[in-house]
Amino acid sequence: MSFRGVDYFCVDSLFGEQELMVRQTARRFAEERIQPVIRDCWRDARFPVELVPEMADLGFLGANLEGYGCAGMSNVEYGLIMQELERVDSGIRSFVSVQGALVMYPILTYGSDEQKERWLPRLQSGRAVGCFGLTEPDFGSNPAGMRTTARRDGGGWVLNGEKTWITNGSQADVAVVWARAEEGIVGFLVERGTKGYSTSDIHGKWSMRASVTSSLSFSDCRVEECDRLPGARGMKGPLSCLSQARYGIGWGVIGAAMDCYETARSYSVLRKQFDDRPIASHQLVQEKLAWMITEITKAQLLAVQAGRLKDQKKLEPAHISMLKRNNVAIALDCARLSRDLLGANGITDEYPIMRHLCNLETVKTYEGTDHIHALVIGERVTGVAAYK
Repeated sequence: MSFRGVDYFCVDSLFGEQELMVRQTARRFAEERIQPVIRDCWRDARFPVELVPEMADLGFLGANLEGYGCAGMSNVEYGLIMQELERVDSGIRSFVSVQGALVMYPILTYGSDEQKERWLPRLQSGRAVGCFGLTEPDFGSNPAGMRTTARRDGGGWVLNGEKTWITNGSQADVAVVWARAEEGIVGFLVERGTKGYSTSDIHGKWSMRASVTSSLSFSDCRVEECDRLPGARGMKGPLSCLSQARYGIGWGVIGAAMDCYETARSYSVLRKQFDDRPIASHQLVQEKLAWMITEITKAQLLAVQAGRLKDQKKLEPAHISMLKRNNVAIALDCARLSRDLLGANGITDEYPIMRHLCNLETVKTYEGTDHIHALVIGERVTGVAAYK
């Protein structure tokens, strides 16, 4: 049965015809192409790479970027795509988010003309896959403490270090890698097959199983000056990329929350207990559903306003922190309440609840933990930084 949407407060009235059409296209693709395979992919810990060309054809890769074959969609349209993809699985949204926000965006924003011409059409079309190498084994929430180094050597650079928890890592034809040099933090494009560069996948995950997660290793890895992102200087480079990705997450998790809510709502209407009455007739059940729909509605409104501000170039990192932190938190709580309403059935993969719940535990942590975003918001409202 086709998803009817979750719209308690007439939020759809805030979208234009084009935005609704983009959402419907993404919704149809998610239901017809991703939904039939995602349970097996999650069971088998396999990313459905065969869907990448189709997502590219629909304009999902770098959807809100301009030029080089990109669709040039508004940020609200892009957000709606993220919502519909994550309504099926966070891992699929994560692939699209990394490709566009963390690989294509830095090349478009900080790359040379040659780098843009070489990589952006290939990444947009799905003929190439990228990854974003920032997080290290000892430095996640404090990327400024990174230990990966870049040393000048003649006309090139030598990289040494390790990155971990990298989405798309072993799939990637090109990695956007951040390293510490004498002049500060610099970014490079490192191609698959470069001598001294290797990847290894992280196994045993109970979250994001339909997504590839890897470690990247650099051992006297030589790259040329033409591989450096010339416009990237200091931590502003990687942090600006993270802002793009966090924005997409803020929309995506609404989809996961919607799927959990709608699964629980439908189940509670059909499931009968005590005098052959649906469990939806009980006050405790209705209270949980009321909480979920209220929080989903608030998350929708927060996302729409963030999208409008972003299209007006008024969205700030502190705004994105509130969007990401709030919406991930309510999505997790919706998943937990939904699992509770389904009882024992909630732990089986016949229903999507536990898959969403496990995935959202990762989403809460990556691209800035809940705690770090709280400190960003705290600094914004007090003017006092509390990171140390």
